[in-house]
Amino acid sequence: MARNNLNDLQAFIMIAREGSFTRAASALGVTQSALSQAIKTLEERLGIRLLTRTTRSVSLTEAGEHLFASIGHRFDEIEAELDALSALRDKPAGQVRITTGENAMRSVLLPKLMPLMHQYPDVRIEFDVSYGFRDIVADRFDAGVRLGTSIDKDMIAVPIGPPIRMAAAASAAYFEKHPIPQVPGDLTSHRCINLRLPTHGGLYVWNFEKDGKEVNVRVDGQVTFNTTPHIVDAALDGLGIAYLLEDDLLPHIESSKLIRILEDWCPPFPGYHLYYPSRRQPTPAFTLVLDALKRK
Repeated sequence: MARNNLNDLQAFIMIAREGSFTRAASALGVTQSALSQAIKTLEERLGIRLLTRTTRSVSLTEAGEHLFASIGHRFDEIEAELDALSALRDKPAGQVRITTGENAMRSVLLPKLMPLMHQYPDVRIEFDVSYGFRDIVADRFDAGVRLGTSIDKDMIAVPIGPPIRMAAAASAAYFEKHPIPQVPGDLTSHRCINLRLPTHGGLYVWNFEKDGKEVNVRVDGQVTFNTTPHIVDAALDGLGIAYLLEDDLLPHIESSKLIRILEDWCPPFPGYHLYYPSRRQPTPAFTLVLDALKRK
């Protein structure tokens, strides 16, 4: 196939992924007019419309969806093979894109990957900190990081951190005005600091377990956030009870700025896992990252 034909197909794939001529042109480093011409040439050559364009959006036609599903992953495979050529160099090189949450970034990824980045300056790592669940295939990430209980079955999942726990805590000033909860059900009469889940938009349900008994509590309170650092700040300011991963609250508990409650209702559970598609051939750079994260 002529090189121009491949360029036209690459332009189509990028538009399909980005859902925008503007973002696709930026990603490819070309002008929007050049991108429009490439799509026009491709549609004329195939004799069928692939995209439906309006002043505000672009979407795939049925034919466009079929073409994208058929060839989109093949371009990913070609790019992976090109990256794999870095194995022939004296020093490994290439980019690895990882989507993760803030706690995993701070507690696991950076401590384990900083030494690697100093050792291999040609290995580039892009971190995407997101509180929602990203589709790593559609969004072209090499891997994602989630808790071990929330990973799709069709992914390879590798543990990269120890078991972790949740923690509930509030300031001493708060408990001067409110009784300390003895069981999870007591939380319904307290001011609790809610977390809005970005993926589905609902509020996080507080989950507790003791002696094999699970209790889910829907709490209420004056303030809701979609980021954990602000929940910590609100708890320190006496606005209510926070319920977060233990790492987020432990420094303030140990310094007595926060008082921990219901600790016996917060057992350990599987910690962070790196997950990635089973069909993707790992590049040398990704293999280095994986090996570093697997180390104890």
